[in-house]
Amino acid sequence: MPPAEHVHWLFATGFLALGLFLLAEALVGPEVWARRRWRLYLWPSTLFLLGLLMWPVMVFFTNSAIHMLAHGSWAQVMMLAGGANLGLVHGKLKSRLWELTLPLAFVVSGSAFLIHEQNGWLFARSSFVHHVCGWTLIVGAVFPLARTWRPRIVAFNAGYALVYVAVAVFLFTARDAAPIFGHFSAGVVPHR
Repeated sequence: MPPAEHVHWLFATGFLALGLFLLAEALVGPEVWARRRWRLYLWPSTLFLLGLLMWPVMVFFTNSAIHMLAHGSWAQVMMLAGGANLGLVHGKLKSRLWELTLPLAFVVSGSAFLIHEQNGWLFARSSFVHHVCGWTLIVGAVFPLARTWRPRIVAFNAGYALVYVAVAVFLFTARDAAPIFGHFSAGVVPHR
């Protein structure tokens, strides 16, 4: 079984791709982005796929009931948000209220990060990363919420994309027992 940090890095890659798709859409504008119909499906399908891939993580990489519940709820809301936005893009869902699944996914995902990390912020880098990711998603839920009501404001769209990029960067720094701040952390044996 690979170390937990490898799983974090794989999901970081998915979040980075998701953030870059959304950032590209925010920068060029929805009209230009929609000129190629397949582009509209990129980020919702990536989000759905990340939710789908969270199920094996829940089954194979959990060591407690709280981890299983956190990963399971995370998988469900990512699949819900991705599926709802796929339905909106395809035209099967008409109400823009389905986009409220995105802030819900942020809050549930952030809570899952916080709940399943049972150690304090400064216990190890892994703990620190989980706390930072959790609070970034909870506070960052304001961007998809604002984007639901004002979809054409570039700052809301870019902020939404940059939350994914920030979480990806944080997840890329995840290590099991590495010191938090490099040589400044005393007493923690580096993980090699």
